[in-house]
Amino acid sequence: MTTQAQEFPAAPPVVEPSHEWGRLDPRMVIVRPLNEMLGLLIPVFAFVFLGNGEPWRLGLSGAAVGSLFLYGLFAWLTTKYRISDTQVELHKGLLHRQRLAIPRDRIRTVDLTSKLGHRLFGLTAVRVGTGQQERSPGEGVVLDAVTAAEADRLRQVFLHRRASTDTTEPADLPADEGTPISTLDRRWYRYAPLSMSGLVTIGIAVGFGMNIANELDLEFSQVGVIRSVFTWVTESSPPVVAPAVVGVVLVVSVALSFVTYLLQNHGFHLNRHADGTVRVRRGLLTTRSVSVEEQRLRGVTLHEPLLLRAGRGGRLTAVTTGLGRTSGSGLLLPPAPRSEADRVSAEVLRTTTAATAVALTRHPARARTRRLVRALAPNLVLVGALLLLALLAHWPNWPWITAAGLLPVSVLIGLDRYRNLGHALTDRYLVSRSGSLDRETVALQRTGIIGWKFTQTVFQRRADLLTVTAITAAGKGGYPVVDIGESAGLTLADTAIPDLLRPFLSRSDPPPQPAVPAGGR
Repeated sequence: MTTQAQEFPAAPPVVEPSHEWGRLDPRMVIVRPLNEMLGLLIPVFAFVFLGNGEPWRLGLSGAAVGSLFLYGLFAWLTTKYRISDTQVELHKGLLHRQRLAIPRDRIRTVDLTSKLGHRLFGLTAVRVGTGQQERSPGEGVVLDAVTAAEADRLRQVFLHRRASTDTTEPADLPADEGTPISTLDRRWYRYAPLSMSGLVTIGIAVGFGMNIANELDLEFSQVGVIRSVFTWVTESSPPVVAPAVVGVVLVVSVALSFVTYLLQNHGFHLNRHADGTVRVRRGLLTTRSVSVEEQRLRGVTLHEPLLLRAGRGGRLTAVTTGLGRTSGSGLLLPPAPRSEADRVSAEVLRTTTAATAVALTRHPARARTRRLVRALAPNLVLVGALLLLALLAHWPNWPWITAAGLLPVSVLIGLDRYRNLGHALTDRYLVSRSGSLDRETVALQRTGIIGWKFTQTVFQRRADLLTVTAITAAGKGGYPVVDIGESAGLTLADTAIPDLLRPFLSRSDPPPQPAVPAGGR
């Protein structure tokens, strides 16, 4: 795909914020409760209008809404922040007071998020990411909320390395529109149903609805349309009900997939900026803008779920330090053609050949046996248990027959897992691939590897296999090369980071032989 330059408004000169304590925008008193109410709109509607119309339900809902606005008021009154030459400080909380401070030279990423309530008032939440992994999404320094213009200015201030921390003069940076790397193509929407997001949404909605109905004692069966559907399902034969249910689920799943793709990835832009950052912007109702320092980027991960892989598509995420565990914070490319994912990988990592597309070294045939056993064993246990229940507890026969019919599928999954196993070593990256239902190809920068972890189960030891995990401070913290030959695993680790492993090898072990880097396709 060929990207064209986009026209963006020029940013104002960047001026260092005042060293005095400041407060967030006062409109957050309304924005924060509004965002909470939008998230609880469906449960509140069900609680009020499907609960037989009791007056106390309406009164309780009104009290809950009022408490949300009080929460927003107290949050604004008890939150203040200050940005000095050396650190960012945030004080917040009423009953549980928190005082947070992070050095400015530790800032690695800046995430600008605008939910629907923020956008209605022109505000943005600023999340500052450091090299540490946050244990929960609520941790870290989050300025929720400031004006959109202030948020963009803070992004540039946080990621700009001042030549001297002794000066307090304004730091004027030229407007940087960025160099486009990738832009959303409408043809990518065809990959939305292949991501299974619609089916996942249906499952979450059904589970959430059943839980709400159970907790609030709601009687959905008294609703006319739902009662009619239940009556038809119970009175119709399974050969008639099953195809109808499958058809409805498929139609709704596809529709929700398109809606989810639109909401999450509308206006997607991936740009490289002159300040040494890569910036991703996307979203329709909730917009996100994540800036990542390139010098902290340790690699990429190519995700290829089974259906998306069948459609020759993929999704790309960053392996970097400083990103929290907020969903989608590391996305570099939404579901798109595999060729586009490889191209973006090469552009982001500044390589002539995409590391995600190099030829991989196959693992020993013994690994295939392990993949087959691990795929078949759970299904065989299930078949045996259902068969015993049919013989001893007079269960029907169709459950174990159905489970037995899935054994060939388990064999195919096991073979596919083995076919996807592989690794390669280029001049800059360690590449590993594994998985079937959700295949992942990881390109990890060799200089970002800080250690190795060798895992060998009893069964792996008998097969002369092991799992080599590259330890890094970025991303998940460790990326495994699964079921590699024992000698090949030691050679791989020693070649990737020379002299790191050798002191730990016993004298009786033969010295690792150099590995030949894998070539490109």
